[in-house]
Amino acid sequence: MLIGVDWGTTRLRAYLVGDDGAVLESTESSAGLMSVPAGGFERVLAETVGAWRARTAAPILMSGMVGSRQGWREAPYVATPANLKALADGLMPVEAPSLGDVAIVPGVAVGIDGGAWADVMRGEEVEIFGALDTLGRTGGTFVLPGTHSKWVTVEDGAITDFRTYMTGELFGALKDHTILSKMMGKGRDEAAFAKGLDAADGLDRPGDLLTRFFSIRAEGLMGRLGEDEAGDFLSGLLIGAEVKSACAGVATAIIVGATDLGARYRRAFERFGVEPVAAPHESAAIGLTLIQRERAGI
Repeated sequence: MLIGVDWGTTRLRAYLVGDDGAVLESTESSAGLMSVPAGGFERVLAETVGAWRARTAAPILMSGMVGSRQGWREAPYVATPANLKALADGLMPVEAPSLGDVAIVPGVAVGIDGGAWADVMRGEEVEIFGALDTLGRTGGTFVLPGTHSKWVTVEDGAITDFRTYMTGELFGALKDHTILSKMMGKGRDEAAFAKGLDAADGLDRPGDLLTRFFSIRAEGLMGRLGEDEAGDFLSGLLIGAEVKSACAGVATAIIVGATDLGARYRRAFERFGVEPVAAPHESAAIGLTLIQRERAGI
């Protein structure tokens, strides 16, 4: 058995996984690392998985921002190309007397040697390997939508390259903290989202996106973009710009994360001629199980 933990900045998800890899029980809370007091990681984890620990001595394997510099213990990054063995070999043990065998999965980094622009991920690598296994694939293009959206290339069972797009964070900043905030309503308008995708398709030069942001305000002043349309138009513009850039030359992409945001990425894929494939639910739990098996030599 295994106790798997996906511990991010704002959320904590834990899974009790059986010997066959099936998730027996799961729990989720808002006890992300940003809410954990100094020295409180062991206590929070014990409160989360204590009932399972009382029933099994299974190892606890954690992934995500819990292994960052601001987390419980910093787990060094593994350089690309990174496969399951590299992640298992890079596991960082954590001293937790009340919990027994606890370790953190390392993140993955591009550009460690300085030969390319640096990029990093923590947690997404586990979800990708879980999705690969369930889908029966050894490669492909993956997207993990979110505050910092990740686009990942996998070849022959190894992560070979990836890029991070700050799409979600930029959307929040523009919507709430710029001149555009004055015209953002709370309505939901899918037609406006589609118009944003169309606008993204018209972007050709590097600076075009910057001027199109201000066009949202100008279109509102002209009465051509209502307050209940502006937010969805901005969302479509940003997601569309991301997808248009990241999917150049890509015919199929796998979306990890069955959320409302994932649905919007599927619409963007269809708009730009990319076939969307949905990754299975609980890919993180599956990925953690695979790493533990690699660690144990199973």
